[in-house]
Amino acid sequence: MMAEDFARSVEDGLKLSKRIYFGKDRAVAPPNIPVMMDKSLMEALLPKSPMVYAVISNPGIVDNPDIPSYQPHVHGRCDPPALIPLQMNRIELQADCFFDNVFVQIIGSWRVHCIMGSKSCDCRIALPMGEQGSILGVEVEVHMKSYSTEIIAAEDNKDGDKEVRPENGSYLKPNIFTLTIPKVDGGAILSVRASWMQKSVFKNGEFWIGVPFSFPEYVTPFAKKLPKKEKILLNVNSGSGTEIVCKYTSHPLKEVRRESGKLSFAYETEVLIWTHNDFNFSYAVSSSHIFGGLLLQSPSVHDADQREMFSVYLFPGSRQSMKVFRREVVFVIDISGSMEGKPIQATKNAICTALNKLEPKDSFNIIAFNGESYVFSSLLEAATENTIEKACQWINSNFLAGGSTNISQALDKAIEMVSNSSGAIPLIFLVTDGTVEDERHICEVIKSRQTFGGTISPRIHTFGIGLYCNHHFLRMLAILGRGGNDAAYEVDSIETRLQSFFSRGLSTVLANISLEAVDNEVETYPSRLRDLSCEELWTISGRYVGNLPEFVRVEGVLGDFSKFVVDLKTRTAKDVPLDKVFAKQQIDILTAQAWFSTSKQLEEKVSQISIQTGVASEYTRMSILETQRVYQSSEPPAGRKGSKKANAEKEETKTQRRVMLPSLGIGFGSLTATMENIPPGTEEPRLPEAAEMMIKAASNCCERLYGHCCCMCCVQCCSRMNNQCAVALTQLCMALSCFGCFECCAAICCPAEQ
Repeated sequence: MMAEDFARSVEDGLKLSKRIYFGKDRAVAPPNIPVMMDKSLMEALLPKSPMVYAVISNPGIVDNPDIPSYQPHVHGRCDPPALIPLQMNRIELQADCFFDNVFVQIIGSWRVHCIMGSKSCDCRIALPMGEQGSILGVEVEVHMKSYSTEIIAAEDNKDGDKEVRPENGSYLKPNIFTLTIPKVDGGAILSVRASWMQKSVFKNGEFWIGVPFSFPEYVTPFAKKLPKKEKILLNVNSGSGTEIVCKYTSHPLKEVRRESGKLSFAYETEVLIWTHNDFNFSYAVSSSHIFGGLLLQSPSVHDADQREMFSVYLFPGSRQSMKVFRREVVFVIDISGSMEGKPIQATKNAICTALNKLEPKDSFNIIAFNGESYVFSSLLEAATENTIEKACQWINSNFLAGGSTNISQALDKAIEMVSNSSGAIPLIFLVTDGTVEDERHICEVIKSRQTFGGTISPRIHTFGIGLYCNHHFLRMLAILGRGGNDAAYEVDSIETRLQSFFSRGLSTVLANISLEAVDNEVETYPSRLRDLSCEELWTISGRYVGNLPEFVRVEGVLGDFSKFVVDLKTRTAKDVPLDKVFAKQQIDILTAQAWFSTSKQLEEKVSQISIQTGVASEYTRMSILETQRVYQSSEPPAGRKGSKKANAEKEETKTQRRVMLPSLGIGFGSLTATMENIPPGTEEPRLPEAAEMMIKAASNCCERLYGHCCCMCCVQCCSRMNNQCAVALTQLCMALSCFGCFECCAAICCPAEQ
């Protein structure tokens, strides 16, 4: 179900919820929802916090399960089903922060307050997540059943496993995961425990954490105003062992523990209505210069890879004390037909913003490409105010969406422009929304051109728009080009994410980073180390065999081209689960490598990490395991006194059923969609809502008519019909056709081409 359909279903559900009578002492009035929906209202009806909805196909079952009331009969069904937000009885949030990764766990309970006690309905759980959120698992308890998600290998989809529709377990939007629990009785309570991982945003030397935690008023129970407990637990472990300074918090947190590099906070209070504020928190690891560390950890006994684990991190320090490189920048921008509309306009705005961040000593150029390449200038231009103004005018005149997609030609031109850079860092920003046939060849060319040592080779930063481009190709290209990678899966987020992407790439303060060679038994993710930006934390992870020295040397080149050297002391990672913290990073990198090398061995490795850590991948599937508990009476042991009925014991038996969910991976792009210039974010064309309803009604009507007309009684009756009767019936049908019945059917079934 798309986000717009979901919002409309919630709107229908809120209207239906007005039928429920809770007595004169209800604490919250029914929501007043306008009849017409605009985009802002649609966004308002999407979940901004963990929510559970009753899925209503038959509106006749909507009622108070405790106090049945007279309800007028409702004809028809809700198609698509309406979604009534359930009342929430309890909520608890726990966030554990390691480096720039945040592991969030939500524990709550919701009551099916809107369904007759004798009826049941499906319940849909919606979990909005923060920055780059990725679901880890959901557990649900309801009456005699429990449900839990599990990651399994894709090839383990055995015969008998039932495939469910996407809306029953998939991402509604890139940051909203939904899961449907079937057949929950009216009045029942669902206890939900859900966990996911997300990123914190590093900005101006601070880590910003944002967790959706804003609850609408209508999830507050309608009973008398009874106090409810709201609880938040926050644990911060920077891994650095240096002082952490709290900068901002949205809720009145109380510090409960402070250690070197660690902080713990708690918030617990009684409220009459649930919070309307998302949970936000920021902290800083104080330092005025680049510093870092190296953490070691042994694998668990269940780990398929028994090599030792390590992680290296670098904090950039304060921006004021760091010198940014002089930059030679080339923007390589896709202007094929699929970029028309919002994508190309958002890209224009982001590029002009980035150009205005350059200094006069920097130089730049712009290459727009579709089937051909269009260059702003034959040479790199100094980033003066006048030149930047001309460049923005050129962008507005030449960024006209149309044509096919040819990345290779434009990328070759960009590399040629910056290959002879001297005294500057060469940067290439590639932005595309499409897939091309020669992607592996492009990666091979970039791999062969990269140089090592004192020379700074061109850095290639890649950005993908939508799901039709191959994000794994773009990530692999960035790894080979020692650059960064980012994406915008939704059209509305393109400009914001692009601005952040350009800003990080233009803020390099340390390049050509290398680790002191220990031995050949060390494997790092990624294999080619990217540069350090003053706007993000630098981390790599890896595996090794044997022993690492007490100190490992990190070398690099600073913005003034002086040499940077620091010796990092190796420490055992305490309370930092390296395997889980870096699981997403490793899965993304290994998936890109598996795509590039077409290696089945790497695919199996990704699958093992995914199953072990619960992080979804392209080669695994998420499933729901349903467990039903049944208690049966058993005969008492021989010789026990008392009646047979009194001595009967209850034995618990469990039955389990596994249901597969659709793949949660982003896929490997669509060459067909790219060739047909299908814009990102679009779907297959649908008939208008009224036409769909008429077709369904006509279908049901025809089925009933067919069932009556094709019985033996009707056949026998028609066989006895005389000629006059047959003529009269024919004339009646012709008369009805004059009212446009046949014309209406033709318009619905065979619409004319526009």
